[in-house]
Amino acid sequence: MTAQPLWIRRSDELAQPVVALYVLAGPEVASHLGLTPADAHTSDYRAGRRDRIREAAFRAAETLRAAESAETDARIGEDLTILLRAVDDVVGTLDVRDAHLVELIDVARLAFTGIRVLLDEQNPVERKRLAVVRLRRYAGLAEGTLPLAQSACAETRARLALDGLTGPYVVAVRTALALGPVLLEGIGELLRDSGLEGWQDAYDAFREQCAEYARFLETELLPRARSDHRLPPEVYAFELRTVGVDIPPAELAALAHAAFDAIRAEMQALAPRVAAERGFASHDYRDVIRDLKREQITGGADAIVAFYRARLEAIEEVVRREDLVTLPQRPARIRVGSLAESAEMPAAHMNPAPLVGNTGQVGEFVLPLDVPPAAGGTATERSDDFTHDAVTWTLVAHEARPGHEVQFDRMLEGGLSLARAVFAFNSVNVEGWALYAEHVMLPYMPPAGQLCSLQMRLHRAARAFLDPELQSGDRTPAEVQDFLEREIVYSPPFARSEVERYTFRSPGQATSYFYGYAKLLALRDETRALLGARFDQRAFHDFILDQGLVPPDALRAAVLARFVTI
Repeated sequence: MTAQPLWIRRSDELAQPVVALYVLAGPEVASHLGLTPADAHTSDYRAGRRDRIREAAFRAAETLRAAESAETDARIGEDLTILLRAVDDVVGTLDVRDAHLVELIDVARLAFTGIRVLLDEQNPVERKRLAVVRLRRYAGLAEGTLPLAQSACAETRARLALDGLTGPYVVAVRTALALGPVLLEGIGELLRDSGLEGWQDAYDAFREQCAEYARFLETELLPRARSDHRLPPEVYAFELRTVGVDIPPAELAALAHAAFDAIRAEMQALAPRVAAERGFASHDYRDVIRDLKREQITGGADAIVAFYRARLEAIEEVVRREDLVTLPQRPARIRVGSLAESAEMPAAHMNPAPLVGNTGQVGEFVLPLDVPPAAGGTATERSDDFTHDAVTWTLVAHEARPGHEVQFDRMLEGGLSLARAVFAFNSVNVEGWALYAEHVMLPYMPPAGQLCSLQMRLHRAARAFLDPELQSGDRTPAEVQDFLEREIVYSPPFARSEVERYTFRSPGQATSYFYGYAKLLALRDETRALLGARFDQRAFHDFILDQGLVPPDALRAAVLARFVTI
């Protein structure tokens, strides 16, 4: 392995107090980011949690500011800016939520997330064994720990006793109650399949604790939950900041409405061509997409994965032929998600490999098929949105190649500082590239594939106004679900999961796709105008990926300073 440059080693040394902060504030998330010091830790809601986090943040910021005042290397200076922003976001999130909310602590989801990342089949056995350590901490069987459910209950009761705070959204509490058993069973499946020993007693204890916690949610928290889906405006504004959106919600929505109208017009112009090729009666883009969705991939999960792998090969051939971006040499991974994974993330997604401390793991494109029932439902559902021929072009381009999988692989191969690989990891920086990758591939798709790629782009534009308009009260959840089913032509299960995403799963996050894409597209246009005939798209794309997850303004500065002059 090539030795890291001195400046990266220095930057990573400076990042260690921020690593410690992340381990303390959210160890499960830190594990997902590849910060392996977090793997033996769990979220801790015991008394004094806020003071512990704020003290760690203060020490980290003090160290970073001292280094910043003396730093002469511009690259380390950029990293210090990223690290200080990361510290500010941890403290800011704590402060703004503390000031306004009684939060739902979803114990089963938190534990599933924490166990799953450690039991990834690609992990070395040493990391997998830490899942048992983590589980014993969740159950309060490790020395010096309280059961997670017990400390979450005490934390929630203490918050409920305070005046002036907004309770959790009632649908979020009901959803947690409905999905808790699915996620707990998912933990059991992961542990049984792992081949590890010594976990059963902790698992049994944790299940009993979760059952008691569910009774607490039902009897004490649910009656105090709010029926209004909206977050306090100060909280929503900060959520947008943490995902990388740096303009006001109203301005974002206005831009997205204009883009939505333009994309829809493009789809309506293309739909008659697709209808004529396929022999469809209607030329309206909505009807054409409905007809395309009837062409479902048959044969079960294995057949669906095989179909996606064949589509991936076709896309790789296009990328190489058209010289779009440098592809990894190894094969990509695609699989179908379990029922518990679909409960945790009900949309097609990329599970990135650890970006630091990687021992050979690679990212996985995960397809959800069966979706657990909604709150109050009784049966699993299956959407038809990801399992038809025409949509596979754009999903592969987004999640695998040339999208996320290439993005993360390039970061692993290129060798990046912790600041750029982990602490600049926000949705604008990540999702902007993946949606841009769809844009790059669109001209080489067949017409039906182009129509569904535009459908996905229409969806991302819609997210950027539906999400803020839900929060402003201009739309209701029922209106948004109807809009997604009618105008984007999504199935009821997927449309419902989108409404959940905007209202309580991750308010603000869905806006990041459109915003990051718009920023990247504008940068490409600016660079092409400056370079003229010298513009080389593969060189441009490789340069973008080599920068890591830097914010749009920093990326533009790097392109203008170091690429335009090449």
